[in-house]
Amino acid sequence: MNFIVVSPHFPRTYWNFCDRLKKMGVRVLGIGDAPYDSLAPEVTRSLDEYYYLPNMESYEEMRRAVAFFASKYGRIHWIESNNEYWLEQDARLRQDFNIKTGVQPDEVRFFKSKAEMKIKYAQANVPTARCAKVENWEQTAAFLEAVGFPAIAKPEKGVGAAHTYKLESLDDVRRFFKEKPDEPYVCEEFITGDVYSYDAITDANATPLFESSTVWPPSIADIVNKGLDLAYYVNRDDLPKLYELGRRTAKAFNAFNRFIHLEFFRLTQPKKNLADVGDFVALEVNMRPAGGYTPDMMNFAHSVDVYQIWAEMVVNGVWKDDRPRQNYYCAYASRKDGKRYAHTHEEILDRYGAVMKMCEEMPEMMHETMGRQMYTVRVDTKEEVDEFIRFVHERE
Repeated sequence: MNFIVVSPHFPRTYWNFCDRLKKMGVRVLGIGDAPYDSLAPEVTRSLDEYYYLPNMESYEEMRRAVAFFASKYGRIHWIESNNEYWLEQDARLRQDFNIKTGVQPDEVRFFKSKAEMKIKYAQANVPTARCAKVENWEQTAAFLEAVGFPAIAKPEKGVGAAHTYKLESLDDVRRFFKEKPDEPYVCEEFITGDVYSYDAITDANATPLFESSTVWPPSIADIVNKGLDLAYYVNRDDLPKLYELGRRTAKAFNAFNRFIHLEFFRLTQPKKNLADVGDFVALEVNMRPAGGYTPDMMNFAHSVDVYQIWAEMVVNGVWKDDRPRQNYYCAYASRKDGKRYAHTHEEILDRYGAVMKMCEEMPEMMHETMGRQMYTVRVDTKEEVDEFIRFVHERE
């Protein structure tokens, strides 16, 4: 089997996908924009060959890179980046090289467009906030008249929470049109709740082989827009209602042979004609693994190896592991520059060193969202999660 991994070096831990494939006998071929000599040793050990391509934005150059591997090794069976930025390009390459193991261009548009997502949610009978494309003041005013303030304006195909606006008044609408980038936007009614994700690895029928849930209070949008500290945790226990909505969503989107990250609100205030407190309402789909080190946190929380599960899905189409597993909470908390915290780095290590699973400085490009210095612990109770987050984030 010939598997092309797009950008095997980023995010940093994605070399694990390559490593597990190679250990299962797959020929792993990488295409990336980092010079070979700059790759970490674990990346190079996990690849059979690497094609350095400084400009991965050029589709023709990407196409030539894939053609080179095909001419040298024969038919390419898989192309995957597991990276949201390259989803559309991955799909186009599959179509051009007749690779059927992943989504095609006519399907991937539902993965990227926040407006198109609503079509699939409706097919799955999954509740979601009302949404409309907005190109001018008149369209925005008409939508706000229907749903009322507050509302959220965000890029129609944006990734993460960049360039997102909360509209609470006409002054906010004016500021939005004055500042917004020159790209398509949608406006969505505001939901008050905590963000939960349904994370899964699906098979060729979009049926989950592995499932997990993560809680994200506060949201990434608030982290970016309000400069808050980030904390979130992987759940110890299943959430049956969330899992049922996640499975229906995966089927409706035809999200097969993938690691998926589906976001939902769990309402803390009722929304008329939509949902009550405690109910789940769909936010958006992300057809790739959750960001940062969340896949590793799933491993710590559920005593598994999600990279191996994904590789077995690729090679065998299934994952079977009936061994009893111990489940925990795995919590992440980080700090940003320019803030005065009550407890020192050394005090955190002294208090939580026995349960600390990861402790490091995040890449600079992630400081705004993921924080600069991160701490990740594995604990038994939700009370321990709350106390850990409070201790790390407490201010002077």
